[in-house]
Amino acid sequence: MEAIDISTPAIVFPALSVLMLAYTNRFIAISKRVRSLHEEYLSESSQVIYRQISVMHKRLTYIRNMQILAIFGFLINVISIFLILLNIEVIATYMFATSLIFIAASLGVAMLEIYHSVNALSLQLDEDENQWKILNKKV
Repeated sequence: MEAIDISTPAIVFPALSVLMLAYTNRFIAISKRVRSLHEEYLSESSQVIYRQISVMHKRLTYIRNMQILAIFGFLINVISIFLILLNIEVIATYMFATSLIFIAASLGVAMLEIYHSVNALSLQLDEDENQWKILNKKV
């Protein structure tokens, strides 16, 4: 196996920063939506709102796991850079590969979160479609 130089793990830093920013933005957006749904649920206890809150809870769990995996990948990447500086290239290479596995796992969890995001939107669209049908029957 060929040893890596310091530029190899260093190139991952900008991507990880953008990835963490994207995850944080998703978390903030969902947190705001959960608070909004909670207020709606308190004013009208709708089964649809309850299901949306349930989906949001799953999504928040996914986002937390995405962030944890990405942070582990980031930390292991830093360790690999440190090992390169100490001229322990073989272990550094394995650590860098491990960091990529954590980052890939984080992206895999992100795919699951996107799936549930679409599910949450489908619940809202179904409710809107039902309301539209009810309004059209009254007219």
